[in-house]
Amino acid sequence: MTWQFTLTGLLIGVLVGLTGMGGGSLMTPILVIAFGFKPTYAVGTDILHGAVFKSFGAVRHRRLGNVHAHLTLWMFLGSGPMSLLGVATAGWLADAYGDGVQSALSYAIGAALILGAIGLVLKTFVKRGVQPSEAAFIMQRKDRVRAVILGAVFGYIVGLTSVGSGTFFGLVMVMIYPLTIARIVGTDIFHAAALLWVAGIGHLVQGNVDLHATAWLLLGSIPGIWISSRFTVHLPQDALRLGLAGVLALSGIKLLNVPEASYVIAVGLALGLGAFVVWLLLQSRSREAERADDSRAAVADGDGDGVRGDAALEARAEPDLADARR
Repeated sequence: MTWQFTLTGLLIGVLVGLTGMGGGSLMTPILVIAFGFKPTYAVGTDILHGAVFKSFGAVRHRRLGNVHAHLTLWMFLGSGPMSLLGVATAGWLADAYGDGVQSALSYAIGAALILGAIGLVLKTFVKRGVQPSEAAFIMQRKDRVRAVILGAVFGYIVGLTSVGSGTFFGLVMVMIYPLTIARIVGTDIFHAAALLWVAGIGHLVQGNVDLHATAWLLLGSIPGIWISSRFTVHLPQDALRLGLAGVLALSGIKLLNVPEASYVIAVGLALGLGAFVVWLLLQSRSREAERADDSRAAVADGDGDGVRGDAALEARAEPDLADARR
């Protein structure tokens, strides 16, 4: 099984390149549900893949000047060590409970996915906590303490489940730091790349990484993000976040083995598909209305002299006819 991994990587890469969302949180459930990976191997493979994958975006944002280096450093002081503790926890659970830990870790991943879905919904509706500013952000003592705590809490979750390297950090930064959205995104991606390298190496040492799958995933994801990032697609970001939140929530329900999960997932997919169809219809009608308005405006403007196009041509032709009669 090789081309399936490459195709999956390509789709994830294109999605992240076009929208900036959906990479890390989607890979683990895909590996578990679609490819039958054990949760420990899915987490380790996803994290190491994400470390390489997000490094390309991190370099790009650094060159654009969208990274707040001090904030990244202080968050990493908390997230780096705690992500290793998360990796160690996963290894300890595996040694203590053997194959039984796979079910427990599956539940942990499911819970993290649902939390990630909630985070995406909050990011959609919570636009700002602190007002953004273009001015240089000088971190005070309280800002540094918050950054370390933020990194420690969510770094542990990332090390244990691989979920949340972007969603959780970005959401909290929007609420507590006066950075523009561009700098929040750049700082978030740069920090996520550094965090995932630490956690990824930890999982590699623990033997939780399928290097064969990682290589084939990168073969698709790296070209996908490089090619798609060159194109601008005007997608409704709020609708996209809510759609991804729905996918994460349904994946979490599947991994949590919720009673009647199949019916819940079927209903959720049906509702999501129905909402997508309605959105397409509304977009189509909106475009038709815009075209009709443009055509009416063109007719009203004529050739720019206040006379309708046909009448203007006839008016300009009359002097020529008069000259011909003479």
